[in-house]
Amino acid sequence: MNSTEFLEALAAAADAATTFAATAREASLERLTSNAAFDAKLAHRHQRILHGLAWISTTANAISSASEWAQQLAAQDALSAGEELTLRIGVAEYLAQLVGGIPMSQSEIFRPAELGLDEAAERVRRDDRLAALTDADALLEVRVALIDHLRRDGSVSESVGDKTLDMVRDQFRRFGAERIRPYAHQWHLADELIPDEVVGQLAELGTFGVCIPEEYGGLGLGKLAMSIISEELSRCWIAAGSLGTRSEIAGELILLGGTDEQKDSWLPRLASGEVLPTAVFTEPDHGSDLGGLRTRATRRTDGGWEIDGNKTWITHAARSDLMTVLARTAPDSRGYEGLSVFLAPKPRGSDADPFPANGMSGGEIAVLGYRGMKEYEISFSGFEVASSGLLGGETGNGFKQLMQTFEGARVQTAARAVGVAFNAYDLAWQYALDRHQFGRPLIDFPRVSDKIALMFAEAVLARTFTYAAARAKDEGRRCDIEAGMAKLLAARVAWSSADNALQIHGGNGYALEFEISRVLCDARILNIFEGAAEIQAQVVGRGILSRSRN
Repeated sequence: MNSTEFLEALAAAADAATTFAATAREASLERLTSNAAFDAKLAHRHQRILHGLAWISTTANAISSASEWAQQLAAQDALSAGEELTLRIGVAEYLAQLVGGIPMSQSEIFRPAELGLDEAAERVRRDDRLAALTDADALLEVRVALIDHLRRDGSVSESVGDKTLDMVRDQFRRFGAERIRPYAHQWHLADELIPDEVVGQLAELGTFGVCIPEEYGGLGLGKLAMSIISEELSRCWIAAGSLGTRSEIAGELILLGGTDEQKDSWLPRLASGEVLPTAVFTEPDHGSDLGGLRTRATRRTDGGWEIDGNKTWITHAARSDLMTVLARTAPDSRGYEGLSVFLAPKPRGSDADPFPANGMSGGEIAVLGYRGMKEYEISFSGFEVASSGLLGGETGNGFKQLMQTFEGARVQTAARAVGVAFNAYDLAWQYALDRHQFGRPLIDFPRVSDKIALMFAEAVLARTFTYAAARAKDEGRRCDIEAGMAKLLAARVAWSSADNALQIHGGNGYALEFEISRVLCDARILNIFEGAAEIQAQVVGRGILSRSRN
């Protein structure tokens, strides 16, 4: 195929995938709605169908964003062999999953027949426009060609079409290579916090104020910049890429829901890194079910508040200075009613005394990976928060305020997952080049090179999808479903990439001294936090059905 034919084939793939997803929506509406309205009982009974719809739509949208990216590159006269080879592999694989079966997890394959889509799948298979993309024999050669391209130091474009943001990528890639990558594994094995010196250097780079407006001391660059930075730091170590997450959440909560006084007080200090925040939302018996939250905030006679309750999975809690705490201010309320967010200052703790404050106690939760900031459980008993700590100055807005941050948080998590996927690829690539068996490097064995080629292609597609969601957010367009899809896909790609990379390492990959052992543990959390994959599929599926009725 020449470039024109390639672009036409990609556009046809996007069209075919979009049509297939639309057919899946219509089939799902018949099974999951009653009286033209979403039926929660039907959705619970047929949860697999709802989640299958989410995965079909996610896969179709990934194909569409890949096609759009290729068109953009072509318009800039920047579409080269590297991009064409990568996209042929990735798009062909996702088309095959659409019509053959999509892995929702390692053992859960959602197949077209489950939604009565066999005929729709057959139409995609017979689409003559896609023949050059999906020919199995040709794809074998394409994978070989991509590996040869990469072995010759060939590149695939990482530009986002903005010189400033491309410079931001270069700056953080250099920083990661110098200050994170050489030390990440020893910090992980020792289960140490990322050193204060490194946190300070990241603050100087503006990491904690990427999306905070310049008037408050931030960079004011938006979610695409945040995605690039998170990806580059996570490509060295997910902990480094996650340091800014809490500042991102706290900053957006305050920016969108805070009073003028709260913005003036907190945003400049968050942007500078003077104040490190932590998000205190999750409870022991209520992970994603925020409606079941039990932590109470009771108003004192002086106008302040006392917080009582238990929280868990609180990241970077001991070293933080500010907690964003979700608590119930209406004691008789149920569900999402009566929830409020509090800005609660606290002193920094130490390993010996993580929470040196009256009214709070807790301890560390030992974890497999995602180290460097540490996880904690916290118990509040009469913990005092000043009246000025109620976000926005009014009670009952907590759930709404928190929901406003979820789009950005999921885009950022998708970006971290992309970084982890590329970290796995980097390690697999170098090991396959260096390790020799039977007189030749591992990269010469087709099963190894095939794994690496698909690993690379999927990471590129996940990145492209994530950037599309970030751009939508920056442009003020609703992107809750797209952000959820990006997170859903990128988390799966990160895990499969890490698993395959460890397989390429063989027995050495199972040894703690090899970095891939860390990356495997780090990748596993991505399908759990910021909404487990099952919760994410539920939200995405329901959102797709709601949109289809409008």
